[in-house]
Amino acid sequence: MSVQTAKRRLSPANIEALKGERPIVSLTAYTTPIARLLDPHVDFLLVGDSVGMVLYGLDTTVGVTLEMMIAHGQAVMRGSQQACVVIDLPFGSYQESKEQAFRSAARILKETGCSAVKLEGGAEMAETVEFLVSRGIPVLGHVGLMPQLVNTTGGYRSVGRNDKEVAKIRRDAKAIDDAGAFGIVIEGTVEPVARDITAELRSPTIGIGASPACDGQILVSDDMLGLFNDFKPRFVKHFAELAPAISKAAEEYANAVKARTFPGIEHTFQVKK
Repeated sequence: MSVQTAKRRLSPANIEALKGERPIVSLTAYTTPIARLLDPHVDFLLVGDSVGMVLYGLDTTVGVTLEMMIAHGQAVMRGSQQACVVIDLPFGSYQESKEQAFRSAARILKETGCSAVKLEGGAEMAETVEFLVSRGIPVLGHVGLMPQLVNTTGGYRSVGRNDKEVAKIRRDAKAIDDAGAFGIVIEGTVEPVARDITAELRSPTIGIGASPACDGQILVSDDMLGLFNDFKPRFVKHFAELAPAISKAAEEYANAVKARTFPGIEHTFQVKK
C-alpha cells in the first residue's frame, strides 16, 4: 500500500528566498472556502486584520481582537495546503511590550499552526521584531500607511509626499529589515519611494498601493474579486465583478421562491416504494 506524501507548505524562508527570483504573490483570506480556492495560486495567504472591515463591517481595524484573528486563522489553515499562512497581530496585542508581543504571537502560532505573524510599525517596533525572530517567530513587517494608526494619522492617505515622510518610511523599513523580518509590506506609499526602498533592503517588499517594482504584491481578496461596489481604492484592480453576479443570483432565487418554481420535486426527498 502506497503512502501519500502530504504537500509541503511554503515557509517564511521560502518567501524570503524569492527576492530577485520572481514576484511574490499574496492575497488575504479569512475563511476556509476562500482559502481553498486561493491556495494553489499564491505564495502566502495573509489572514489580515482587514477581516474586521471586510466581514464584520467595522469602520477600522482597531476593533479586531486576538480571538478573531485566531478563529479566522484556523479556518484558513483548514482550507490551505501549500501556501505559507501569515496572521496579523491585531491592535493592542503587541504594542505594549516585546513580551506581550511574544505571548500574543506564540498563542497565534500554537492555536492555528500558521507559519508567521505580521505586525505594523517601523523603528519603534524593531526591538520587538528582533525579540520575536530570535525566539523562533518569523515576522512580516508593515510600513508606510499603517491602518492600525488611523486614529493618530488622521485617516487613510498615501504617505511619502514630503521629505520628512520619505525619511521616516526609509528609516522604518531599514530598521525592520535589520531586525530580521522575512519580508516587509509597503502600503499606500508613493511609487518612487517604494521603488527605492525595495532596492535598498535585504528582505523582499510586498506592495499594496506602492510600486510595481516591489518584490511582491498583495490585495484584499474581496477587493480583487469585485465584491465591493461602494468604494474602489486607486491601487485596486477588480479581476472579477462578483458583487453584481451575487445580487443577480439572489434576485433570481427570490423570484423563483415567490413563483413556487423552486424547489421543484427534483429538489426534494421521496419515500422509496
